Amino acid sequence: MEATDAIAGAFVGSDGEGNAAKRAATPKAVKLQTKSRMERIFGFKKEDLSSWESLVALLNRPTDPASLGIFRCLFGLLMAIDVTQERGLSHLDYKYLDGAPVCRFPLFNFLEPLPLDWMYMVYLVMFLGAVGIMLGCFYRLSCLMFISTYWYVFFLDKTAWNNHSYLYGLISFQLTLMDGNRYWSVDGLRRPSIRNAHVPLWNYTLLRTQIFIVYFIAGVKKLDADWVEGYSMSYLAHHWLFDPFKLILPVDLVSLLVIHGGGLILDLTAGYLLFFDATRPIALFFVSYFHCMNSQLFSIGMFSYTMLSTSSLFCYPDWPRRFFARFPSFLSSILPFTSSELQPSTSCVYPDSPSTERQETQNVAKPSKLRLKHKLAAIFTLLYIIEQFFMPYSHFITQGYNNWTNGLYGYSWDMMVHSRTHQHVKITYKDGKTGEVGYLNPGVFTHSRRWKDHGDMLKQYATCLSGLLPRYNISDPEIYFDIWVSINERFQQRIFDPRVDVVKAEWSPFKPNPWLMPLLVDLSPWRAKFQEIEGSLDNQTEIVFIADFPGLHLENFVSEDLGNTSIHVLQGQVNVEVVEEKKNHTLQPGEQTKVPAGAYHKVYTVSDVPSCYMYVYVNTTEAALQQNFTKLLELQERIRNGTETEPLPPELQPLMAADDDEKAEVNATDPVVKLFLKRQRRMKEVKKRREAGMAERLERFTVKKYYTVRRGFLMTAIAVRNLLFGLPPLDQLRREVDFANMKEPQTEDNQDEPLKDEAGHGEL
Repeated sequence: MEATDAIAGAFVGSDGEGNAAKRAATPKAVKLQTKSRMERIFGFKKEDLSSWESLVALLNRPTDPASLGIFRCLFGLLMAIDVTQERGLSHLDYKYLDGAPVCRFPLFNFLEPLPLDWMYMVYLVMFLGAVGIMLGCFYRLSCLMFISTYWYVFFLDKTAWNNHSYLYGLISFQLTLMDGNRYWSVDGLRRPSIRNAHVPLWNYTLLRTQIFIVYFIAGVKKLDADWVEGYSMSYLAHHWLFDPFKLILPVDLVSLLVIHGGGLILDLTAGYLLFFDATRPIALFFVSYFHCMNSQLFSIGMFSYTMLSTSSLFCYPDWPRRFFARFPSFLSSILPFTSSELQPSTSCVYPDSPSTERQETQNVAKPSKLRLKHKLAAIFTLLYIIEQFFMPYSHFITQGYNNWTNGLYGYSWDMMVHSRTHQHVKITYKDGKTGEVGYLNPGVFTHSRRWKDHGDMLKQYATCLSGLLPRYNISDPEIYFDIWVSINERFQQRIFDPRVDVVKAEWSPFKPNPWLMPLLVDLSPWRAKFQEIEGSLDNQTEIVFIADFPGLHLENFVSEDLGNTSIHVLQGQVNVEVVEEKKNHTLQPGEQTKVPAGAYHKVYTVSDVPSCYMYVYVNTTEAALQQNFTKLLELQERIRNGTETEPLPPELQPLMAADDDEKAEVNATDPVVKLFLKRQRRMKEVKKRREAGMAERLERFTVKKYYTVRRGFLMTAIAVRNLLFGLPPLDQLRREVDFANMKEPQTEDNQDEPLKDEAGHGEL
């Protein structure tokens, strides 16, 4: 097996049976003399890089189209599935509400969604384009249908941006320019002239380099101190997928060594290991294991499966021929071609081969000269690769999008490097004429929550609110945001200046955001102290760490459920004002004071440096509930084993029912007993789901996807009918939508209840 043909994808079918015989006919001594060490390892000679013409010839070298064709088919299939899921076809009517006052976050403010029925048509075109890519049917048109609608939807909503959605758009753009329909395609059946024809090497070079960039840049971004020290994704260590590692390592080492250390090493090395013959099997194993785990850890749609399909691009270009040649011959009519006899293509540059070799080789094209399209393909390949290496570090240009993390995130490949938690979000409006001050529910007029972390979206949101509030008799509104965020387990702190009216605030995509508050990185070493303090607390005591800037204050309300709440100062000096009692307490580091439940208080930072303090509290309501649950569980156990001799009062008699008896839960009169039975049933369902066999898991997965896809297509059919024949009577429309909303019976009752024991995290 020759590394030359494997890596560079030189003359095709290098390991097919037919070509193996042809190679055998060539004297071995001649082959050894003509192949240098560099050519055996990298697939090309030093002379191939010696001039522009030789480089163009190398990038347009004829290559087997088999691997590219299989990837095209898999990518189209995955994108067709993705349209109904992560792109949102199944819930499009919830995302684009016709006539409703909704604040949106497009990349360009002039972009607006079409009316709902027309948005369904956009998604239908996208879906048909993906299917066309999969089948290789009217390939160029299908690619254009897909990328035009895909990028329109992508630019329409920044809140849905992430790295893998950006990657889908890049790959589909690349496939549009490639000869992806030369193998196992409908176009090949329609046009025999392109069937099983060579593709230029740059088709593989571009895709391989793109995937290499995804891995390698993601690894470089993970050299961030927070990732290396294990603070970015520490919560993942509690997921059941890491239970095998916890048999030999404590949880904190699983987080540090397996999740963070393993993720860093894999991303940095995967691209290199996939490239070389000797290391490719090892890389394929670990990369496949990594993506299979990610498919269970995160809600990232088709990304894991797409990355699995890209791994095949690093294998020999003719691997599908050898793979499908092992299948029974009666399946050959529906399986991809296994013949190694390939047709020449004008997209490739064919060198002048020795006459003896031409005589022994069938279907070898005549030597071809470099054409303009070959040079343009080489120029595009080089410029695209340079641009993709540049883009993740282009944040010095798009400075307005830089917050605590750089840029628009979706093209940075800093995947999972940052995790955030939000403790406090307050939106204050002020009537510009009357001076009236009021508060808005965070997230009003929008379904998204991502605006809280991004200054550009905050500006769009404030502008939208200023246009909607006059409908509610609020003139010339001023909008102020007080948002507290913790990134990678740091202190909760403000991300934007709460004193700035964001409606009138300046923002430019090319200038730093002046009302962005700096991340207090000097306080990062406190995180080790946080873990020490949290480890010393009992299970009922909770804690929140706060940092604030000089001259600012936090206004907070302590719920009546939270008893024994106190403020402990760690650094700086604060003044605590209890509003109702009109009392003030000045605290130095190491001092503390209690704050009353059911009342407001304010914490002023009066020191010259940022203050750090923590809230320590007990959720008394939850603690009492847990105590009652413990007593009810003990009573239930005594009933089951027959040791309970006392007659039960009526309110406790539902405990005698079986665990899966929903009637007992419904008939329970005591609210604590009812909640206890509901909790027991829910825990049993979670346990049953976790212990389910592979067949049951597959059935559950299939049924869930079926109803998701079903709703998307039924709603699309309704939209097409509306556009063609007009709206039907409302009663008919209501019945049609109800039919589309039908869910499987076993999940209809608890569809919206979260599995709290399951860890899940989407890209931020």
